[in-house]
Amino acid sequence: MAPTVQLSRVVANTRAAFLSGKTRPLAWRMSQLENLLKMLNENEASICEALGKDLRKPKQECISLEIEFLRNDVRGCINNIQDWMADYYVEKNIVTLMDTTLIHYDPLGVVLIMGAWNYPIMLSLGPLAGAISAGNCVIIKPSELAPASSSIIASLIPRYLDEECFQIVEGGIQETTTLLEERFDYIFFTGSGPVGKIVRQAANQHLTPVTLELGGKSPVYIDSSADMEITARRLLWAKCINLGQTCIAPDYVLCSKKVEVKLVEKMRSLIGEWYGNDPQKSPNLCRIINNRNWERLHNLLKSTKGKVEIGGENDSKDLYIAPTVITEVGLDEPIMLDEIFGPILPIVSVKSVDEAVEFINKRDKPLTLYVFSSNKATQNAFKTKTSSGSMVVNDAIVHLSVETLPFGGVGASGMGGYHGKYTFTTFSHQKSVLGRDFSALGEYLGETRYPPYQDWKIDRISLLMKNRKIPKFLSLILYLACFFLGWLVSSLENKFN
Repeated sequence: MAPTVQLSRVVANTRAAFLSGKTRPLAWRMSQLENLLKMLNENEASICEALGKDLRKPKQECISLEIEFLRNDVRGCINNIQDWMADYYVEKNIVTLMDTTLIHYDPLGVVLIMGAWNYPIMLSLGPLAGAISAGNCVIIKPSELAPASSSIIASLIPRYLDEECFQIVEGGIQETTTLLEERFDYIFFTGSGPVGKIVRQAANQHLTPVTLELGGKSPVYIDSSADMEITARRLLWAKCINLGQTCIAPDYVLCSKKVEVKLVEKMRSLIGEWYGNDPQKSPNLCRIINNRNWERLHNLLKSTKGKVEIGGENDSKDLYIAPTVITEVGLDEPIMLDEIFGPILPIVSVKSVDEAVEFINKRDKPLTLYVFSSNKATQNAFKTKTSSGSMVVNDAIVHLSVETLPFGGVGASGMGGYHGKYTFTTFSHQKSVLGRDFSALGEYLGETRYPPYQDWKIDRISLLMKNRKIPKFLSLILYLACFFLGWLVSSLENKFN
């Protein structure tokens, strides 16, 4: 069977499952979430093994940054789904005081989740939990660049989740291109900017809304008020997990020359403490995903005119690049133009907060921004004068653990956000609902809309429709008054009819 026919049939069957209505009840959604959590609990060792094959990921990173992250995401959905699904009642104006006004959360339908290779389990299955909570059917396309992880997702999902409602499509560029020709009700993509543009263009053919979780060069600013020991630890950890292959990894540092000297000294000491005299032999460092990405990083190292202060060692056969710190880099070098996505950290000298803010604002909006400073004015300057998907003060990456904070980019770093309830709303349509009865009072309040049109009707409509800030206690009084009048009018009508 031709791939196009196969994939069209997969999408059609999944849409038929959604249209059957089976995904809408709370009980069904809860059962799927519980099964997803069960899958993660029962297959932890196998998932770690797959991540080890793809990225040589240490066990602690496998569990804490992928599996446990997912578990918490699913637990959050289980704990809150009933509240999320509940209708949300909204404020009313005078004309609608007797009406019911609410937002109802409808599932979108059949959604496509396109995972990424750097966190191949978490980035494929994280959005899935929210999509299930919202009552959707899902087609998952794991990244072919992490084949072991893709394979285990394809083998586990059918064993634990409803096979009619959740489908896995494996394959490379051809399968992805064919899949994107199909009509989906939402596409959730995590990956690079260039591929994100392709996904967006394909989605436009069907007017399909998208979330694009991209990346970019996430800057770090450090001033002299920061605790340099703690700053170096938190910054180096954030740069070295997954060997720098993290979309929100610190990409470059902005600081004064004085701070630079102290930072380099602390980081040099920490690398020896954490990874030994020969970091390549350390079991605590991942590897670059493949030869193409290793060559890209190696070329960045070869092309720099900066001074390699730490690291620089590399091994193509082992797909290894050492944790590397470079100073005195040129702003027009490739390493300062494109997202690094590896364990290389350039440091750029700036003389002030204003210079750092200007430097950041002249470039694409980053996915996140890190500020290490004890100065509240400095922290506030970056919060109010720059634009980024997120911002963390005096740490890095840890904001992902807070499910009440939406995660997503802005501008070139992406569009849309998710995590916790934000994933649920991403995969839901917020349907506006107004319910009204046939009471005489309601009809009296609204009769001025009918022809023949007259000036006094315009005046009354303007008076009734005027946007006012009504205190809550007054709203209750008005509601009770309208209710009483409605009851009185209805009683009189019944008496005289």
